[in-house]
Amino acid sequence: MLSVKYRQLVRSSAIYDLVATAAFATPWTFHIVHQMLGQLSPLPAFEPLHVLFANLLGSIVIVWSLLRIWNPQPIFGLFDTAARTLFFIWQLYYLLVMNGASIVWFFAAFEFAFGLSQGYGYWLLHKVQSGAPTNCKVVRYFATAA
Repeated sequence: MLSVKYRQLVRSSAIYDLVATAAFATPWTFHIVHQMLGQLSPLPAFEPLHVLFANLLGSIVIVWSLLRIWNPQPIFGLFDTAARTLFFIWQLYYLLVMNGASIVWFFAAFEFAFGLSQGYGYWLLHKVQSGAPTNCKVVRYFATAA
């Protein structure tokens, strides 16, 4: 039961990533998204090199998302947790140190929420599957429900 729910979480986070970043994968769609986001929060003008890096990042995230949608293995959730942690750290740095565009708070909230839930879910799944004795009520619940 827990394994199925965790795989659903990994797939859900991948679907969010696909929806949130697909438009960053091409110069044409990125231009549209940049204009739309710029109406919500002031954004700097992008030079061609910036667009290239946005497109590369968008392309990588699309491939990573499709892999997790197609095959949401728990280990992919763990690696995605690591990636989300890094994304969240750099988003906070951008927001707090560089006084970045406030629209990034929206994306940072999703990185934090999915990162925390996937990280905790992986730990929980590992504890339940190990069968080791524990005082954690949540682990004991899922161990007896399995």
